Amino acid sequence: MSQRVQLPVPGTDASLGVVRHGHWGRPVLVFPSEAGRAEDFAANGMVGAVQNLVDAGRVTFFCVDAADKWTWSDNTASTEERAQRHQVYTAWLEQSLLPWIDEQLGSRQPLITLGVSMGAYHAVHFTLTHAHVAPLAIGLSGNYDVSSWHGHGSRGEATYFANPVDYVGGMQGDHLQWLQQHASVLLVVGQGPFEVDPTRALPSTKDFANLLAQKEIPHQLDVWGYESAHDWPWWQRQLAHHLPRFC
Repeated sequence: MSQRVQLPVPGTDASLGVVRHGHWGRPVLVFPSEAGRAEDFAANGMVGAVQNLVDAGRVTFFCVDAADKWTWSDNTASTEERAQRHQVYTAWLEQSLLPWIDEQLGSRQPLITLGVSMGAYHAVHFTLTHAHVAPLAIGLSGNYDVSSWHGHGSRGEATYFANPVDYVGGMQGDHLQWLQQHASVLLVVGQGPFEVDPTRALPSTKDFANLLAQKEIPHQLDVWGYESAHDWPWWQRQLAHHLPRFC
């Protein structure tokens, strides 16, 4: 069983964990579902769903803890406060996690980001803001508009730059052209239980795919059937269906 490694959160006394699965292959940075832990990915059968790829040395998963409990899931804080706290999580990814992954791999290698539910937001957001290190994102059953997450209070700069719907919608010029050339996003969602209510994953995924199309950012939208639920058994199938072509 893979061991947890704790890495410091910059500017705090806290740490967050990462668990590696696999010995070789394309590195995949995995974000858990809302407020989840690094162990959740394997515990819910996601590693097992593509065990053949792991055993063949085609993929290595780096699964991380979420910080949602004190960022996006803290409904006592305003949306802007939560977005500001999210910046600390981003600093952990940049300053603690990425150097550790580089050390594990022996060099900097292009990452795939992957996440389910709220983790899909984290994966897609990280690629869109860090395409130089993570050029491909795979989002399963995500909602990509943070303003829909029971927020309150005024929204400012921190929210804008943490919300893909906002900053992609406002993107233009050289920055947009660079992203068009370097980023790619795969959005997968079902039409079954909990994909509309309460998660809004289905309408959000479709809307965000339309926005990516308007901005000519490379992407693919894959909508599964009415039996495909917002749940781990379906995410296992979706991962097994899509991941092999990238590894």
